[in-house]
Amino acid sequence: MTSDRLLLRPSDGLSPTAPAAGRPIGVLAFLGVAIASFGGPLALAALYAPTILEDASASAGLVAVAAAVVFAVPLLVWMRYSREIAGSGGLYGFVEAAAGRRVALVQAGLWIASYALYLVYTTASVVYETLPAVLPGVRPYQGLLEIAIPVALAGVMVAGRAVTLVVLGGMAVGQLVLVGTLAAVSIGHDTPAGSFALQPPSAELRTATGQIALLYVCGSLPLFLGGEVARPTRTIRRGTVVAFLLVAAGVVAAVYPLAENPAFTRAAIPGMSVAEVFSGHSLAVAIGVGVAVSIVGVMLVEFLALSRLLHALTARPTRTVVAAMAVVTVAAAPITLINPQRIYDDLLKPSLVALWLSQLVVFAAYPAFAARRGRVRVTDIALALGASAFAIYGLYATFQHAST
Repeated sequence: MTSDRLLLRPSDGLSPTAPAAGRPIGVLAFLGVAIASFGGPLALAALYAPTILEDASASAGLVAVAAAVVFAVPLLVWMRYSREIAGSGGLYGFVEAAAGRRVALVQAGLWIASYALYLVYTTASVVYETLPAVLPGVRPYQGLLEIAIPVALAGVMVAGRAVTLVVLGGMAVGQLVLVGTLAAVSIGHDTPAGSFALQPPSAELRTATGQIALLYVCGSLPLFLGGEVARPTRTIRRGTVVAFLLVAAGVVAAVYPLAENPAFTRAAIPGMSVAEVFSGHSLAVAIGVGVAVSIVGVMLVEFLALSRLLHALTARPTRTVVAAMAVVTVAAAPITLINPQRIYDDLLKPSLVALWLSQLVVFAAYPAFAARRGRVRVTDIALALGASAFAIYGLYATFQHAST
């Protein structure tokens, strides 16, 4: 674990941990992981963002752009840490460098709890909410899928890093193609310039902006590959920022035409309904299935990130950690069959609370990180405050959603 605590200067270009297997991860492979991690691009563009926009659809384009700008604040904090730290510990490594090992262990515990729960309840969401809206005939096979998805994720991870990266790269490319196709279909039918104008009521616009910005938070997952990429400080920063810009641009392009057709925001999968009306059933099904694959892709990146963090915490070989995680994942899968809806309802809130608390620790510790390098500036304080406010809003939104 001492290797994961090594700080890097931007000019070093060296990884603080040895690659988990073979050669370092290249720029394109890392970019594929980063793209898949940002909420699942197709899920954001076709499902989550349009649904959030229901009460703010008149300014859909403005909200989507504003959400990307809001998220740039926490993203910039991550990137400033990444100028000097790269390792399998990811966010844990950031906090350790800023506030010491004890605080870092608290942050890591919260983060692990959040994503471990996410891996459990998201399968139920995909199987019982997303897929039936796309393929109604899937209902008799939901129990089987509830087992098959965790088994497939475990199988990909156990097959090795190269296989995992290829799968994630394919998912990333496929999602970008479908997001681009959805945007082209939508823009080809309606291009409302008013979508980028401020339309009342402003309260709904602020709420939608904040909630869409929160959707990008899984973009921190690729940071846990810092011990395995070539020229880590440069690759991580450039790859993560490029991935975010690509995903954010796709979301804006796909949702801004909804200002002309707000009824789509009330569909089970808005992007699928848009494709059905303006293109045809084949594209609609492709979009719907792609949304499900998009969500599962985020789960795979989470599995990957968890394995790297556990490797950093335990000093166990990555293959050993992955194998242990695979066994636990497969063994726990049948438990979700008992009551999938209750499992989703019971685990969602604690998972999100742990997530936002873990991120709050990262953001609040940033000034201490800057201070240890003797260069605390006004911008450092401003970024820490802005990013911390972002995490606090995530907590507020979690409790507000639970009470409605």
